[in-house]
Amino acid sequence: MKDVLSTVKSNTLIAENIYMLTLALPENTEKIKGGQFVNIATGDGSHLLRRPLGVMKVEGSELTVCYQVKGEGTVKLSKAQSGDKLKVLLPLGNGFDLQGKNIAVIGGGVGIFPLIATIREHCGSKNFYSYIGFRNKNAVCLLDELEKSKSLTVVTDDGSYGKKGNAVEAYLHDCKKLNVDTIIACGPPVMLKVLKQKLKENNIKTPCLVSLEERMGCGIGACLVCVCRKENGENARVCKDGPVFNINDIKF
Repeated sequence: MKDVLSTVKSNTLIAENIYMLTLALPENTEKIKGGQFVNIATGDGSHLLRRPLGVMKVEGSELTVCYQVKGEGTVKLSKAQSGDKLKVLLPLGNGFDLQGKNIAVIGGGVGIFPLIATIREHCGSKNFYSYIGFRNKNAVCLLDELEKSKSLTVVTDDGSYGKKGNAVEAYLHDCKKLNVDTIIACGPPVMLKVLKQKLKENNIKTPCLVSLEERMGCGIGACLVCVCRKENGENARVCKDGPVFNINDIKF
């Protein structure tokens, strides 16, 4: 884990309220795994807490994250311009450890970004079958990255792009013919809760790893802002113990 000063290369709007930020770091970052995240300062002294953002792409000393503009901090981050300097703490958390060759990918909304990093990391050695859901056509983005999958199914809540539905439904429609070794997923908590319920209802025993999205403070496990509950009654820190967990271990 290092705290480094990065230089903004680009910060562009790629979908409705979604930005893609590429940073030049002082050294190569190839060891970052899909599912890990970084903590980025907004460049504004009035917002002391950094923003935890899942890594979308790593190429040499360049790191790319994507984020949704939701609050004052991300509004400030969206104003960053080429040449600006931002502090970045990285890499944080654990990533996806994939078992087997055939992997099902289930993503919703901004949850697709760490999944893309995982596909990029392993697309030469594993087969990915991706099921991705967006709110509507205005939220659709990064299909060129997702098309590195062996197959890609895109759905939207309102049917304005692809078929109408959600990513979990789309996966369940095909799951019997896929015979995958591992499922990886990231998206809103309600999506992951439904996924867990449906896997149980359909007696699907395939190991499923999920990356959780939680509010964070420090990003290193000290402040306990991002605590989640486990099925055994214990607490887990999403930033330090996660953000990737076995879906059966987490209580949604």
